[in-house]
Amino acid sequence: MRKRTIGTDPRTRREVSVLSLGAMLFGTLTDEATSFAVLDRYVEAGGTFIDTSNNYAYWQDGSQGGASEELLGRWRASRGITDEVVIATKLGARPKAPGTGFVENAEGLSAEVVRASAEASRKRLGVDRLDLLYAHIEDPEVPLAETVHAFGALVQEGTVGLLGVSNHWSWRVERARNLAERAGLPGYEVLQYGHTYLRRRADEPGFRSADGDQAAVHGDLISYLRENPGLTMVAYSPLLGGGYVRADKPLGPSFDHAGTAPRLAALDAVARETGATRNQVVLAWLLGGELPVVPLVGASSVAQLDESLAALDLELTAEQRARLDSAR
Repeated sequence: MRKRTIGTDPRTRREVSVLSLGAMLFGTLTDEATSFAVLDRYVEAGGTFIDTSNNYAYWQDGSQGGASEELLGRWRASRGITDEVVIATKLGARPKAPGTGFVENAEGLSAEVVRASAEASRKRLGVDRLDLLYAHIEDPEVPLAETVHAFGALVQEGTVGLLGVSNHWSWRVERARNLAERAGLPGYEVLQYGHTYLRRRADEPGFRSADGDQAAVHGDLISYLRENPGLTMVAYSPLLGGGYVRADKPLGPSFDHAGTAPRLAALDAVARETGATRNQVVLAWLLGGELPVVPLVGASSVAQLDESLAALDLELTAEQRARLDSAR
């Protein structure tokens, strides 16, 4: 599998596979045997970039989360996995109590929480250092400088490698990076947001904001990434949870606009020409664009993963890509 470098500091940057595997439902909805089989197949194919969070998947088992990290810890130990696989995790959106959700009861991003939650994730994963740690969601109740210093201290201490941020307004990402630079601290270098071929409406409320969806890629974030080529974009939910290929998975209100039908038509045309699935064309489009991203795919079976892996061999022509890009 092709590789790319994430991070700019020679002391912490890592080489990872261009396709990342999401472990969100491993250990809850996806049982351990199946999860191990998917992980083994991913590594066999050359995959080296796995994603989880300290709150996965609390909504499946009524807990605060942690099952995914624990399963990955058991898998690592049983397979003798060490530094060859980069495991990214997140903190900040873990519910404070079982039976509650992160929207109304998130642990947040205070210095105390950042340190305690990072330590708990290390224990669940069975590692001395977290390869990549994200601030999962915004915490407007905590001064941004406090969060920036807390994350930076973990890198300086050697218990965290790279830093990332997810589901934040782009202006808060820029402000946090400026605060880190002025303080001489490591800053966010990997950005994880919802991104796919279909365009989301910018006016749809987000999960914690009536101003819009801060968890999705829009023009301002694309522009920000173009101006900062040292940053890496990881695109979660690129296949919309089956929305491209399953009639029982409606796209939802975010895609209820006039631009969706023309883009689906272009997608179908390219799929017919290449003999690929819709999903594979979407992944190929993300991987080979002017602004390349790392698609983060989920899989509840080896067969699902194999479909995504096959997209790595799909090369879109310049004409096909131009047609996909211009559909609106």
